Amino acid sequence: MTTVGTRSTGNRHGALEDVLVLDLTATFFGSVAAALLGDFGADVLKIEPPLPGARRFEDLDGEHEPGSWNSLFDFANRNKRSLALDLDDERGNAVARELVARADCVITDHSPDWLSGYGLDYDGCCAVKPDIVYVRGSSLGPKGPDSELPPFDEIAAARTGMMPILPQPGQPPVFPGHGRMYTAVMLAFGAAAALYHRRETGQGQQVDASLLAGNMYGASLDLQAFLAIGGERFLHPVSRLDAGNPMSGTQYPTSDGLWITLTMPETDRWWPVLAEVTGLDPADSRFESHDKRCDENRLVLMDLLDQAFRKQPASHWRAIFNDRQMSADVIEDFGYPATDGMARDNRYILDLEDPSLGHTSMLGFPIHLSASPAFLRRTAPRLGQHSAEILNEMLGYTPVRIGELVQARVIV
Repeated sequence: MTTVGTRSTGNRHGALEDVLVLDLTATFFGSVAAALLGDFGADVLKIEPPLPGARRFEDLDGEHEPGSWNSLFDFANRNKRSLALDLDDERGNAVARELVARADCVITDHSPDWLSGYGLDYDGCCAVKPDIVYVRGSSLGPKGPDSELPPFDEIAAARTGMMPILPQPGQPPVFPGHGRMYTAVMLAFGAAAALYHRRETGQGQQVDASLLAGNMYGASLDLQAFLAIGGERFLHPVSRLDAGNPMSGTQYPTSDGLWITLTMPETDRWWPVLAEVTGLDPADSRFESHDKRCDENRLVLMDLLDQAFRKQPASHWRAIFNDRQMSADVIEDFGYPATDGMARDNRYILDLEDPSLGHTSMLGFPIHLSASPAFLRRTAPRLGQHSAEILNEMLGYTPVRIGELVQARVIV
């Protein structure tokens, strides 16, 4: 159990501990990217408008009740400090530029026009910090006629080609919703790669990772096959009973309404044990070769397996799969990882004790470093929680000067 505000890994240092990041993000995926840098020790300063009650994400309306715990915001903004700063005020803009001059990395998802209006585009930042690493999350990429469209995952996913093939035939396209997470990781990786390049050469640079790229790489198995081979079969949904291999990538229902999935592409290896546990005859001449199982008698085998798996609940099949070390498993809902011991052992899920929320859980760290692991230093900040601290610590502002900015509502 981790108490909020404490490190979860003792006194070990983060891999990015000496890196100062200015977080100028407004979307979920951009904020997650900055949080990933913070997870590995970067000092992430989140600059946001000093407007209490304002939305703190632009792309997640309706995903939490007003006034309730915004768990998505807390997840995407852990390990950050908050500076509530009015960029429309000349004094606030000057503060932002002073911070840029001290930063190693700026990460943003705003439009080029918005950024240039505040002098916080790449050229503006380079004017005060020539070797800045400038990371921007975009919608469809940095080039082309639609490069300045707002960054919405649904729009990018719609252009990827994946949505029409996800459902069963005859059903509407399915929005996978994962593109923003792929893109967040790409942004963080791009930042780390550019920081390493700067350490080796002294050169800063621009980094872009788009929601379109994230969605395309999320669909890479199918998309790369289409690029290499082409053909109509990659453009339309495939019924589960039209799979080419009854023993691999195929799902079957169980007696309690759950589903199992088989991943046995080498059917010669797996056929004897699969036949045995499902009550089929391993010596059945209809299935005596890979070609017969996957070609001329494919539908017959699918039907027999479908009937067999329907006779027992999912727990029965999982026990058999585990006992026989078979390449198969039960398809679970979110309740499974939420209570899975391995997820906690690997810190994919963190259990927290929060002073106001009590016991709660949060997604943890997807990447493991043995010598400099990710850790939770602090949960998401309140709006402006660290404004005075940042101005004093980073810029040497006196309490009197900070008080004047508070009085003028330049900071909160």
